[in-house]
Amino acid sequence: MAGLAPSPSGKAEVCKTSITSSNLVGASNFSTSQPFFRAGFFSWSSMSLFAPHVLLLFVMVGGAAGFIAGLMGIGGGIIMIPLFLWAFQVAGMAPEIIVHSAFGTSLAIIIPTAFSSAVAHRRHGNVDWHQVLRMAGGSLLGVAIGSSLAAGLSGAALKACFGVMQIGVGSHMLLRRHAPVAADQVPHPLPRLLFIGFIVGAFASFFGVGGGIIAVPLMVLLLGQTMHRAVGTSSGLMIFSAVFGTVSYVWHGWNHPLLPPYALGYVNLLVAAIMIPTTILFARQGVRVASRTPHDKLVKIFALFIITVGVWNVVKLFLP
Repeated sequence: MAGLAPSPSGKAEVCKTSITSSNLVGASNFSTSQPFFRAGFFSWSSMSLFAPHVLLLFVMVGGAAGFIAGLMGIGGGIIMIPLFLWAFQVAGMAPEIIVHSAFGTSLAIIIPTAFSSAVAHRRHGNVDWHQVLRMAGGSLLGVAIGSSLAAGLSGAALKACFGVMQIGVGSHMLLRRHAPVAADQVPHPLPRLLFIGFIVGAFASFFGVGGGIIAVPLMVLLLGQTMHRAVGTSSGLMIFSAVFGTVSYVWHGWNHPLLPPYALGYVNLLVAAIMIPTTILFARQGVRVASRTPHDKLVKIFALFIITVGVWNVVKLFLP
């Protein structure tokens, strides 16, 4: 029992030894498996994140995400997240937080992108703020549930369901003959608006996207809106769903021991700062194209887009 002999400080030496050994083991694992954290983003092992071609890729993907956000009323997360998953891994970020950081960072970028899109769509009279505010109430509850699930569960099964749902909704939009009624002539019961907001918020927070890929078809199919009005109103709703989602990812990631520098919870502020300017700029260009595109053609473009995304979500579950 010599290991329990009291030290001059009155504490058992075994405790001191145990703590020191634990720290040494932890430091060894930390320095070898997580070199990203030794000197922050600027360590040698993480310089690939700031290599010119990677920075250019961030800018290009930000522009593409912004353009699609303005054109189709979605946030662009389905384009940004795959890039983040790759870039964060290359940078040496801890595997345990890569997915959550990709989702949280995507939502943070969507906030100004959606705001820019909504302002531009509003100039064309395609945003119904009364609907947006009512749907935002349902979105708040959906975000709380979706982000909690994302923080503690694997998303493989839900991604499969999500993909199947996208294929079904896209096929229905593609094959259905649309005769939308003017938005101000359609009755919009509050429960239906709350339901749409709830679904959008839940999917947005779980998958780290703006939710427009769900909101637009729901507004067209359940509310009978024109495609232009659905795209514009979806942009307004995404402001709220992205804000709620970003706050939830900050909350769930707060003080996580594996967070890298420049992170606020699961939101990487540095990456967001790099991408936001191009997403805002190209979102306005997407709005201009959308405003000049006929309703039927815009419906077909959107339907084919979400079918493609849905097929990919299902197929990649079976890839090694």
